Amino acid sequence: MNIVIIGLGKVGQMLTHYLSNEGYNIVVIDQNSQKVENVVNQYDVLGISGNGANFQVLQEAGVDKANVVISVTTSDELNILSCLLAKQLGAKHIIARVRNPDYSLQSEILKNKLGFSMIINPELEAANDIRRTILFASAMRIDTFAKGKVEIIELRICNGMKLDSIALSQLSSVTKSQVLICAVKRNDKVMIPDGDFILKGQDHIYVVGSHKDLTKFCLDAGFVSEKIKHVMIIGGSKITYYLARQLAVHGIKTKIFERNHERCIQLSEQLPYSVIIEGDGSDENILMEEGVNRSDALVSLTGLDEENIVLALVAKQLGVKKSIAKVNRMNLNGVIDQLGIDSIVDPKVLVTSQIIRYLRVKENHDRSSSIQTLYKIVNEEVEAVEFIVDEKTKYCNIPLAQVKTKKDLLIGGIIRQNQTIIPNGQDVLNVGDRIIVIAYHTPLKDINDIFEEIH
Repeated sequence: MNIVIIGLGKVGQMLTHYLSNEGYNIVVIDQNSQKVENVVNQYDVLGISGNGANFQVLQEAGVDKANVVISVTTSDELNILSCLLAKQLGAKHIIARVRNPDYSLQSEILKNKLGFSMIINPELEAANDIRRTILFASAMRIDTFAKGKVEIIELRICNGMKLDSIALSQLSSVTKSQVLICAVKRNDKVMIPDGDFILKGQDHIYVVGSHKDLTKFCLDAGFVSEKIKHVMIIGGSKITYYLARQLAVHGIKTKIFERNHERCIQLSEQLPYSVIIEGDGSDENILMEEGVNRSDALVSLTGLDEENIVLALVAKQLGVKKSIAKVNRMNLNGVIDQLGIDSIVDPKVLVTSQIIRYLRVKENHDRSSSIQTLYKIVNEEVEAVEFIVDEKTKYCNIPLAQVKTKKDLLIGGIIRQNQTIIPNGQDVLNVGDRIIVIAYHTPLKDINDIFEEIH
């Protein structure tokens, strides 16, 4: 598959990292020649310095032979124009990053009338991610599958909790809820656990189940959090706009801090149900004056990772139940784990997962069993993938205990009609089932990729 990536910002570089490692033929374009040189030296890709909306540059990149052109520059207009030109030159599929709320409302027109395959909006996806985390207050992160029927949540085990020093085979002594702990991160090590695995304090666990069962599991295991009703948001970014609108629908009150006067006026017009404070949200005195200690959650969405981390820590010290920070640099994840921040969000990871899912579906020729949903979890080292079982799926109607799957991979859930099944060795796969697969360092493109070939 030939892919052209226009724009080597954070999203463009992360896409290049993942897609080059998966063996795609990639050409990158950016006006910054130093960025192009750095990426070409780091990955097995071709690079062109130039304007991605320039006809000659696109021709040089070979977009006429491209299966997919992805434009992720900082300009919505440039992304749209680049993709339209690429489509005219013969590119099969075009994907554009469009962040402006005005354009996002027209995404269906861009897809249905102008031939865009996908419109991605990192800020909107980040807002969706934060909203899910706020609504499920116990979780550090929550991802949904099968149209919300199944979820994977991330939790941190505190020392002395019921799960501390428990073997997974003894989980039923803690809870009767139908859940599966599908992955564990301990310090920097990632593990797909078996029944003999013993949980420890400070482990990050990733748990699969229905929303009802996960809620019961959190209560039984001691992950108790009261419902969040008041949220403070630092920074008046696009994520803030999308998030405040979503929280208002759920009756959650938001107070937004923004330094820029014009942006405050704009937000006050766009968000009639939010309180807009013109001031420095990083100033502890201002936060105290505005009642941060009475807030249920604080979300820090400034443009600086370090400031977001510090604000999230200050919020915890001031008694806020849940602190969430936007962090763009992956190398800070380890530091954050040590500091005890409740949750982090990385917009580029969210949209990268969307694009990877789309590409694998296209590579698989749109088979009904191809990827339906894909998330990168556990520091982006593990994939949680949803498939549909079809007539071409191997080993249907055979007990799973008799089926050999690849190493570091497990089937975390089966959705059959409206029933969620946490599978055991006696369960089988039926045509029409949706299955959730957890895979460590095993890129999956087709449902049959999960099985070990028997020679």
